[in-house]
Amino acid sequence: MLDTETMRTFIKVVESNSFSKAAKLLYKTPAAISYRIKSLEADLNTQLFERTTRTVTLTLAGQHLYEQCSQWLLWLSTMPEELQQIRDGVERKINITINNLLYDVEAVTDLLTFLTEKFPFTTFNINRQVYMGVWDSLLHGECHLAIGATGTESLDTMINILPLGEVSWVFVAAKHHPITQIDGALSNDILRKYPAINVEDTSVHMNKRVAWLLPSQSEIIVPNINTKLACHLKGLGIGFLPKSICQSYLESGELIACKVVNERKPSPLSLAWKKSHMGKVMNEIVNLFKFHHPIANNFLKNIDKRR
Repeated sequence: MLDTETMRTFIKVVESNSFSKAAKLLYKTPAAISYRIKSLEADLNTQLFERTTRTVTLTLAGQHLYEQCSQWLLWLSTMPEELQQIRDGVERKINITINNLLYDVEAVTDLLTFLTEKFPFTTFNINRQVYMGVWDSLLHGECHLAIGATGTESLDTMINILPLGEVSWVFVAAKHHPITQIDGALSNDILRKYPAINVEDTSVHMNKRVAWLLPSQSEIIVPNINTKLACHLKGLGIGFLPKSICQSYLESGELIACKVVNERKPSPLSLAWKKSHMGKVMNEIVNLFKFHHPIANNFLKNIDKRR
């Protein structure tokens, strides 16, 4: 009913809006084209075209068949190469999680451009997570590789780890914020008077971590690190920011670094990936980071102390 010749004939009629034009393009007679389409409609018991004396247009059923046939023919044309890649150990799908602290639009775009050119038949899915949400996606989700898993030790024997370095933190407030006028290290009693600005941990199955929040202190929760920075600049609250992100604002005076009683220690981050899904694509990504390729380094802009 739907052999490749019939599908190609059907598509050519759709794209030329004419039986006669399709016949010329396929080196067939108009009668042969018309007969094949009528036979297809009879087999399907469905009208595919609205016919006039000059043109033909698709019915809703015809439009649906056209979309499906186009996909089928495309798949048939690429299927031999897809099978060869699978045979050669190239994964069909790779899910990548990126820590919110390392997420960079240009870095993601460059990575996808590199990977899709080298592995055109692999599907890539990238998402962003916060804190333990990165590990959660690896251990309980469908993530195959994570850029920026917290810590330098694996939480599971089936996960490999490659340390990337550390993110350093600075306690900041907007230049016009009241605490910038106080000399010396700021006590917790002073700090808890003002809201803490935090990005919420996205973990679902594991215990969430809170970046910095004192008992009885109010909190403003935002979706990502860029929004957190913007809130600090507006003076909406206080808290820690990665040194690399706020450095230019500290130099311009828009943000002021404050001394606090309990400083935040640097956060070590790692590349982490599942051993069970290690194919050519995963190996390529790991090597980008292992051998400090510029594409990998683009993700490490917020890491001050690299491995």
